[in-house]
Amino acid sequence: MTTQFIGYVDAYQKNFKAHVVAVNESERAVALDQTAFYPGGGGQPCDLGKLTWADKPHAVIKVAKQDDLIWHWLEEQLPLVGEEVQGEIDWERRYQLMRTHTAMHALCGVVWRDYGASVTGGNMEPLQGRMDFEFETMHRDLVEVIEARVNQEIAAAHSVRSRFLSREEAFRIPDLIRTKINLLPQGITEVRIVEIEGLDLQADGGTHVANTREVGKVKVVDYKSKGKINKRIFIEVLDE
Repeated sequence: MTTQFIGYVDAYQKNFKAHVVAVNESERAVALDQTAFYPGGGGQPCDLGKLTWADKPHAVIKVAKQDDLIWHWLEEQLPLVGEEVQGEIDWERRYQLMRTHTAMHALCGVVWRDYGASVTGGNMEPLQGRMDFEFETMHRDLVEVIEARVNQEIAAAHSVRSRFLSREEAFRIPDLIRTKINLLPQGITEVRIVEIEGLDLQADGGTHVANTREVGKVKVVDYKSKGKINKRIFIEVLDE
């Protein structure tokens, strides 16, 4: 059994219908044949929202992928295997995460292009995130230049696209992996590529806006040294 993640095709789909394919009563979780709920990964948190069946909505409090199934944790009763459910993601939160994730890629694209610095870590929440880079030194003037260049690229209204390639095709692309360590397991035969046209191209499984103009504006709110060649940049995503 496999759960199809709708977000790979349409990250803007908020509602969907699905059938329950498995139930874990001890964990109060159900797996569906398809879902619009992002299960988390790559620094992006999972989606939240609700599943409705028998005309009663139930809060989804956690989502995670285990093997080929995406599981949805519920607070109350569980549907039966084979039952149809209607799903609805918390769209405000999801869209904030889409904007944030795309902003992080814009930051990564600028830093890689202008300074050749690899990513050593990262994480995000709605409208805020942090990213670690392989910099020896970092100072306020440098941070201000990076912020200005990121916002310049966001305002340029670059299209954001995704596609799947075979592992062999993907690894023919120069500098596809921007992280210091290649995080793609050997067993993955297809690689999803996310491209900010003209700026950034990376292997990525998360959800993104369709155009950088949807991001808004990035503000660097702090930066710290996390080691000799490891510097952390904290950002917030703002409405213009």
